[in-house]
Amino acid sequence: MPRPSSTDPSARPARISLWVGVVVVAALFGWGAWQRRWIADDGLIVLRTVRNLLAGNGPVFNAGERVEANTSTLWTYLTYVGALVSGPVRLEYVVLVLALVLSVAGVVLVMLGTARLYATSLQGRRALLLPAGVLVYIAIPPARDFATSGLENGLVLSYLGLLWWMLVCWAQAPRTAAARGSAAGDAAGPRFTAALSFVAGLSVLVRPELALIGGAALVLMLVAARSWRTRLLIVLAGGLLPVGYQIFRMGYYALIVPGTAVAKDASGAKWSQGWVYLTNFNQPYLLWIPALLLVALGAVLLVGRTRTSGVRGDAPRGYGRLARTVQSPTAIVIFFLVSGLLQGIYWVRQGGDFMHGRVLLAPVFCVLAPVSVIPLLLPEPSASQQSLSTRRSTVSREAGYALAGATAVLWVAVIGWSLWAANSPGMGKDATRVTYTGIVDERRFYAQATGKAHPLTAADYLDYPRMRSMLVAIENTPDGALLLPAGNYDVWDVVPAYPPPPGMTEAEARARIGPHTVFFTNMGMTSMNVGLDVRVIDQIGLANPLAAHTQRLEDGRIGHDKNLYPDWAIAEGPFLKDKDWIPSYVDERWIKQAEAALKCPATEAVLASVRDPLGPRKFLSNLVHAYQYTQYRIDRVPAYELLRCGLDEPDLGVTPYTGLPASGP
Repeated sequence: MPRPSSTDPSARPARISLWVGVVVVAALFGWGAWQRRWIADDGLIVLRTVRNLLAGNGPVFNAGERVEANTSTLWTYLTYVGALVSGPVRLEYVVLVLALVLSVAGVVLVMLGTARLYATSLQGRRALLLPAGVLVYIAIPPARDFATSGLENGLVLSYLGLLWWMLVCWAQAPRTAAARGSAAGDAAGPRFTAALSFVAGLSVLVRPELALIGGAALVLMLVAARSWRTRLLIVLAGGLLPVGYQIFRMGYYALIVPGTAVAKDASGAKWSQGWVYLTNFNQPYLLWIPALLLVALGAVLLVGRTRTSGVRGDAPRGYGRLARTVQSPTAIVIFFLVSGLLQGIYWVRQGGDFMHGRVLLAPVFCVLAPVSVIPLLLPEPSASQQSLSTRRSTVSREAGYALAGATAVLWVAVIGWSLWAANSPGMGKDATRVTYTGIVDERRFYAQATGKAHPLTAADYLDYPRMRSMLVAIENTPDGALLLPAGNYDVWDVVPAYPPPPGMTEAEARARIGPHTVFFTNMGMTSMNVGLDVRVIDQIGLANPLAAHTQRLEDGRIGHDKNLYPDWAIAEGPFLKDKDWIPSYVDERWIKQAEAALKCPATEAVLASVRDPLGPRKFLSNLVHAYQYTQYRIDRVPAYELLRCGLDEPDLGVTPYTGLPASGP
């Protein structure tokens, strides 16, 4: 691995400045993230799945219903392992520590990877390695917000940092091997090749859209591989785990993507909303300023590189032109820049998110990776010393001073912007209001709604509207009920469950759907404040298989594009459907229509795929029909769903409205 020799005096300034920068940046980011610590409502969702895993119910959100309510598979199981190791420690604190540690590890890894990128050209030269792009990242307030949010952002950061560092090592391996006189075998070695392939393959389990970067990295490795044995190793190491999990997902959840992707229709496009999201992210921080500064810095570094003649070495014998081009530092820099841009375009196409800045943090991190640290070349002590080394810069002292001066000025400008942005008020007065954009500063929103500067535990969210009254409503309905959010924020509308038949034991009664079901958007705080015997569903479809398969609302709030009517929740039962018990905003006729629509054979098959007991036959059936079930959609209006499915209208017990005046006696 190319790096300045520990015995080379010229390497000391670079080495010392690098590690000072790493410590300072890690401390600043960790401190800044801790000052804004919180656990999001969405961050609590994964903990419900972990609770079910710990209880032996499997990786589900509601016991007896196989729904994958978490986008990041690896984050779910990493949290589960953390819970096993930590023992009695609260799950919220486990996920808080994991998120913070992984976030800080991500910025450390990206700095070390970039330092290695410059290592070859700095051999024999005196330089300082200064943090630059990484300062831009940690200065952006959402970067610190989501470092401890309980979401998978920290995992994404550490994954991208690790992948960047390993790809840089891989790209430099052929030149290192040539310099050492190696001529046989793949320069990176089979162990490192297998490790890098495994990490690249994990991308889809970190977040599905990261397959764009992990899959492309595997393709680069396959192109550069010198033998079919190495290619087979890359395919096995990179594909075994993700392919194995995909088979499990299809058989267990009866879907080809995470349930969240179905709920949000991740294949859809909302370009106009995506542009709104991009401008909402840029406007408070003027991100175009550091973008221009870093582009200028990159240009200066490129000029400095082309005016030097560092010993790079040729690739070992047997490497073709294509392989040499692909497995090179230049190719990896271009690869990460393009990957970041593609990630950004993907999210703009998707319409972004409802959380300010969140999904664009990973694309920004990728684009900043090649300039996360920058070298500031120092003047050589004397011209005579320059002639003694074979790794000397051909740049004149005058040009060297000019390049160093330009680098220093641009770096100071980056520092200035970072200090300003780090103290920016962000979205301002619209931060906690759901305006036409649908975008809010999620941390500030929940801090205001709960009255706590740092809402961390599920108990902290009991001060959120409706939460305490939910517990009261459950306590007051021992025979079970469906809880629907009322217009009054301290009240729930309660639809009682059918009383258990005489002679039914308590265990048998609880085996029915319910006995309590809570129908609410905020699944995290709701599910973490009730027992695992309480079914928690939502109208968006993250935890509700019926809502997930409804059609997407074209003009719905981003991330909340579906809205299943509560009539369906009542129809699924077992709840009293008489008009004396249902709220006034629920139509008794719609409930009857929804009951009839639930008998649609295709809908019954989809629901049975996740509710029937899972045996080998059901697993195989789900595996075969997973694509069909993923594409299946129903109409959220019961009457239209009956028409779609070709079912007869049920007897509503009333004369249908025709718009004509009623006939006289």
